Amino acid sequence: MMKNRTNTIGKVMLKGIVLVCMFVLLPVTGSAQKFALIDMDYVLQHIPAYERANEQLNQASKKWQAEVEALNTEASTMYKNYQNEVVFLSKEQKKIKQEAIMKKEKEASDLKKKYFGPEGELFKKRESLMAPIQEEIYIAVKEVSELRGYSLVVDRASNSGIIFGSPKIDISNEVLQKLGYSVK
Repeated sequence: MMKNRTNTIGKVMLKGIVLVCMFVLLPVTGSAQKFALIDMDYVLQHIPAYERANEQLNQASKKWQAEVEALNTEASTMYKNYQNEVVFLSKEQKKIKQEAIMKKEKEASDLKKKYFGPEGELFKKRESLMAPIQEEIYIAVKEVSELRGYSLVVDRASNSGIIFGSPKIDISNEVLQKLGYSVK
């Protein structure tokens, strides 16, 4: 589940860069405009650094998820033990055990937020690993677009509603070549 989320977020970020690229490259004049397609999924599949980055993200995610689950299991065990002992405990002992359980649950929740929250460690790690790849792709798309005179480059892999796109205007392989990757 985390792998899909990681891949999806990375792709969304790259698609955002491509959209920005599209609008930056729109000409100000009223001349005829040329369009091109790119398949970001295809491009990313051919960039080994992207796969390595995803693997690093998945490993970190699994490690952090295991830490969070360990704390949740601890809290759950504490609660089960509390339920088994509750009839034998004084009011003060019950309160102490309940507070300890709540503290452990909060610890798990805080750790989960630290790792997986909107500004968490996974987000930061993804940013640091993906930003150089995204920048490299953006520059290659821009160079190919300027070289070929494209006003607009659309990602055919996104959910943009493209029903048909001629392979003749697909610049995915050209972008990969510009990045220095051979295409089979």
